[in-house]
Amino acid sequence: MSRRTAREAALQTLYQLDLGLVDEPQAFAYAMESTPLANRDADYARRIVRAALSHWEEINAFISNASVGWTIDRLARVDISLLRLSLAEMLSHDPDTPINVVINEGLELAKQYSTEESSRFINGMLGNIARQQGWVKQ
Repeated sequence: MSRRTAREAALQTLYQLDLGLVDEPQAFAYAMESTPLANRDADYARRIVRAALSHWEEINAFISNASVGWTIDRLARVDISLLRLSLAEMLSHDPDTPINVVINEGLELAKQYSTEESSRFINGMLGNIARQQGWVKQ
């Protein structure tokens, strides 16, 4: 397994949480059933989900501020979940994973779970936020 698979499980969890039908343990358990992970990868997925939950309002503010002319509730749910996933990973920065890799992984997941248009949107959003926060050079 890999970190990409861990990110997929975290994405599934965040998406379910955004829909509000289950709580975090239930959402994570479902993601583990549909995307079985090695312990190390499950821990990584859990860490991303917890980072997203602990920074939920900050992440939502990043998304709202960067999506000029759009409110967060007008964005596609899967795109919001992808943005939250990537931003949570950036906020809980693992020195072994450069920010550009986090952005690229978000794009790959967007291509898989959303649309080509969404991947361009997510790339722009994540790049702008990362530059504004000083996580990557201008």
